[in-house]
Amino acid sequence: MISSAASEVVTCKVLSTRDRLGRSTLQGNQQSLLQGKFSHVKTIWGDRSFKENARVHCRRSCRMQSSQVHKKPFEDQAVTATSTAGEVITCKAAVAWGPGEPLKIEEVQVAPPQAKEVRIKVHYTALCRTDLVFWEAKGQAPLFPRIFGHEAAGVVESVGEGVTDLKPGDKVLPVFTGECKECRHCKSEESNMCDLLRINTERGVMINDGTSRFSINGKPIHHFLGTSTFSQYTVLHEGCVAKINPDAPLDKVCILSCGVSTGMGATLNVGKPKKGSTVAVFGLGSVGLAAAEGARIAGASRIIGIDLSNDRYEPAKPFGVTEFLNPKDYDKPIQEVIADITDGGVDCSIECTGNIKAMIQAFEACHDGWGVAVLVGVPHAEAVFATNPVNFLNERTLRGTFFGNYKPLSDLPGLVDLYLNKTLELDKFITDEVSFADINKAFDYMIKGEGLRTVIKVIDD
Repeated sequence: MISSAASEVVTCKVLSTRDRLGRSTLQGNQQSLLQGKFSHVKTIWGDRSFKENARVHCRRSCRMQSSQVHKKPFEDQAVTATSTAGEVITCKAAVAWGPGEPLKIEEVQVAPPQAKEVRIKVHYTALCRTDLVFWEAKGQAPLFPRIFGHEAAGVVESVGEGVTDLKPGDKVLPVFTGECKECRHCKSEESNMCDLLRINTERGVMINDGTSRFSINGKPIHHFLGTSTFSQYTVLHEGCVAKINPDAPLDKVCILSCGVSTGMGATLNVGKPKKGSTVAVFGLGSVGLAAAEGARIAGASRIIGIDLSNDRYEPAKPFGVTEFLNPKDYDKPIQEVIADITDGGVDCSIECTGNIKAMIQAFEACHDGWGVAVLVGVPHAEAVFATNPVNFLNERTLRGTFFGNYKPLSDLPGLVDLYLNKTLELDKFITDEVSFADINKAFDYMIKGEGLRTVIKVIDD
């Protein structure tokens, strides 16, 4: 265990590099810090005894003096004020005027960022099912007119007063949840549910002053999830904007803002399967395939996909899925089938459907003694999880997750680097690309169940 020095500032000389999984690997006169990660960045995969002891105690308490003089990331990029800074920008946005109505490309006015806010130019955005659900507004209080979109990538256009970590020209990912870095959750090693900036589906204004930055001829247009990326320009709180590697292709990494990170993190950060493990993934949509991708990266030997559609098996194979089960093909509960073919149950199961029956099956499919089930899908409000308490007494573990337990600002840059070093394969998630004018085609594809992720090119070259 770490000594009393864990509560103090530790000064040491180290040389920091990254291994093939994007982890920080440190060498120097503090060998106890080997493979530590600092400034809130989580180890995606590694030695858990170190992670649970040394990393937790010292990753925020170490002031590092590099053994070589290095530039800080992005330090060599000149800070230049844009000609539009401080001005209202008129641009195109896809506006939803009512529940289920096709989005309409409109000219909107986007106000400049206020204190602690950032205005970004959105280059690419993708459609997530959450956008679809709130656009249909079948089970939610409708809030229209509104600009949807929360999975995207762009470039900082200008920043408001007090913003110091971002500047014009930075490549960024807007995120539907945030990291203020000051609240209990942000300071916790275990949580990413920021008190200030956690997801809020009902709020249609900025938290700074309770007003919208979007308008059409003076009429306010509601925000969505604090992101509203179905617009060529949008304004976000600085804690919801993650600065990324300037070499990152925005048309690929845009999908890291939500679904892929959620599924992959559920496996790597919460389920934590060891190399050679057997993993079950319930639901083979985009999030489920991201969970399978996480199991593949972790080195699982068997990845069992469970879905009600047999058509989803072949497309799942590139994501590491080795076996497929359709519950409709069996006369007994699927958890019993899984137990039969895995000698008692899987080491880790990830539930990505939001169906309460599938949640129970995923938990009961885990091996006693060490099995871990992770719930990712969001059930109906009235759903009740019911299982025999003996399943817990037999040392099965049930966990939930939000955004894959990733801290947005701290961890997303590392995921981008995983893609750049070819550990994480993003391209296979993207099955279609459409122009901004054809954004409604993305909704049609999702409604019909065609493809995985449709990327929308917001800015023309």
